[in-house]
Amino acid sequence: MYSSDHLSRNRAAWNQFAKDYVEAGRQAWEEDEPHWGIWRIPDSDVHLLPDVNGKDVIELGCGTAYVSAWLTKRGARSTGIDISEAQLKTATSLQKNHGVFFPLVHGSAETVPFKDASFDFVISEYGAAIWCDPDRWIPEASRLLRPGGRLIFLGNGAILAMCMPAAEGEAATSRLIRNYFGMHRFEWSDGDDSVEFHMGYGDWIRLLRKCNFEVENLIELRPSENSTTSYPFVKLDWARRWPSEEAWIAQKKS
Repeated sequence: MYSSDHLSRNRAAWNQFAKDYVEAGRQAWEEDEPHWGIWRIPDSDVHLLPDVNGKDVIELGCGTAYVSAWLTKRGARSTGIDISEAQLKTATSLQKNHGVFFPLVHGSAETVPFKDASFDFVISEYGAAIWCDPDRWIPEASRLLRPGGRLIFLGNGAILAMCMPAAEGEAATSRLIRNYFGMHRFEWSDGDDSVEFHMGYGDWIRLLRKCNFEVENLIELRPSENSTTSYPFVKLDWARRWPSEEAWIAQKKS
């Protein structure tokens, strides 16, 4: 039987985490060029964003909504949805500070309160990409998209998920410590009560195809030699050898 306990657990967790992401959100809102993921890789190196001018866009799990802000500045009609009231409070404050406004919706990316085929583009940088059950949010993304619309989502790489210790503050090693087959729901033993979701490449492809998507690209992000991150679960030398983050690009079939 499907369990949705991760929704309430992640909502509570992110209401607690939110205070630690205010400054990072502020900095991201001020950027002229998008920078992706935990290594803040510039879009000019990744080429992740399509032309969004005049497009209806929704960000699933928007957090402080800096991605939606980037898209709005590029001419998109953006909407952000997030399960955390505290994160949306930060996003609302940043909208006022920057004079950039778009709808912010309190809710789950697994059950979005919009009609079918309401959007041209769905995006998630982390957010729904790792905090929602893919068996729920990928079908929802497909429902929200118009035929020919695109889905882009970015999260931790599958290889990293197999190499990360469960303990807080410990970095991934070169040893596989977790099974690849059967990856889905992750609960870490680091003191918080959050739930993440990670899957292998074949599972992602099969799910996307089942939901009427055609996979266009899988971008495995590689940080530059002088990159830094504040996250302790991966070191630069590891991420230079193996993909710590991956971005999927898919198009909804007509």
